[in-house]
Amino acid sequence: MTRDIQSSDPVLLVGSMAFDDLNLPSGDFKDVVGGSATYAAMAVTLFAPAQIVAVVGDDFPEATLEELRERGVDTTGVERAKGKTFRWVGKYAANLASREALDTQLNGFAEFRPKLPECYTGTPFVFLGNIHPELQLEVLSQAKSPKFVAADTMNFWISGERKSLEKVLAKVDALTINDEELRQLAEEHNIRKAAAKVLKMGPKTLVVKRGEYGAMLFDSTGVFFAPAFPLEDEVDPTGAGDSF
Repeated sequence: MTRDIQSSDPVLLVGSMAFDDLNLPSGDFKDVVGGSATYAAMAVTLFAPAQIVAVVGDDFPEATLEELRERGVDTTGVERAKGKTFRWVGKYAANLASREALDTQLNGFAEFRPKLPECYTGTPFVFLGNIHPELQLEVLSQAKSPKFVAADTMNFWISGERKSLEKVLAKVDALTINDEELRQLAEEHNIRKAAAKVLKMGPKTLVVKRGEYGAMLFDSTGVFFAPAFPLEDEVDPTGAGDSF
């Protein structure tokens, strides 16, 4: 059902759109549509219109893009490249708390260079999904004075692209990472001390995702903690962090 959300300011999302092959305790599932931008956009449309900048291959179904549009997602910034769409193959533990990446096929995503359509450059709210920090910086160079910029990252970029990531952190208002990534980024085990170090890197707000233990928010006023909602049936946690 199309939502009446046109009165809200849009949110610009830059990230991946992908196919996931998932090995879950409940079974094996192939060609599941995923990616950080996909999950984030679906979550954003609960509150505001979304704009996606991403790349897909020839094999990505047009019906999925149409479904996104029906939910209030502007797909003008989705580039369709020749070849296959980015694919991730993962296996989850029985408790769904951990996973192992069995295969990662970048395909068309390997050459991805985000290009903001002119109608996106003035979007006031920007979310930089979990992609290479240099690509995040390219997006910021094209955005015209956004009101609020949030970013996500992961341990791969923290260890391998730290200098570029530090440039991103100096330009964003909020950062979302999990507790393991926080400790790695700050080189500090204690979460409170680690958060203080990361806030000095640039973000005004830090959100730490802690899975089944909820989430913590750190800023200049202090700390806020939110517990996770207890579920009776847990099926597939893929994309939970991106949606959050």
